[in-house]
Amino acid sequence: MVESIIINKSAGIEEQYQLLFKQVKSLLDKNDSIISNLSNCTAALKQTFNKISWVGFYLYDGTELYLGPFQGKVACTKIQIGKGVCGTSAMNRETIIVPDVYKFPGHIACDVESRSEIVVPIIKNDKLYGVLDLDSASLSAFNQTDKKYLEEIVDFLAKEIL
Repeated sequence: MVESIIINKSAGIEEQYQLLFKQVKSLLDKNDSIISNLSNCTAALKQTFNKISWVGFYLYDGTELYLGPFQGKVACTKIQIGKGVCGTSAMNRETIIVPDVYKFPGHIACDVESRSEIVVPIIKNDKLYGVLDLDSASLSAFNQTDKKYLEEIVDFLAKEIL
């Protein structure tokens, strides 16, 4: 298992994601605890991309989403399915990119400095496991490249780690 990651901040976003994904596969181990794996995943994402102000997991307990491992400021501890970006992503089981969180109906403002967000649902064996949530203090920080690679990371988690 790798306990550090290599980051190339001068590379393009796609190359950064490719390097990160390769390393995440080595960093995470299905024999480790879920908490350890999700914690290292959030740390790797936060270390790699300066645009991320907050990154974490909200896990589904069968009723609502509850705060899991994260990197960033303190956060909301519970989110109802269908509420805010995380709850909507969980309900619809689809990735949501929000260029301006203040224009998203029902946005839950855990951090007033957050301006844009991307949320990727985690589906394991056709059941909702939770969501991966990333925030940025910049408008329009996330795009289709982020979506593509974050979905690959979440798919790897669901199939190989969780």
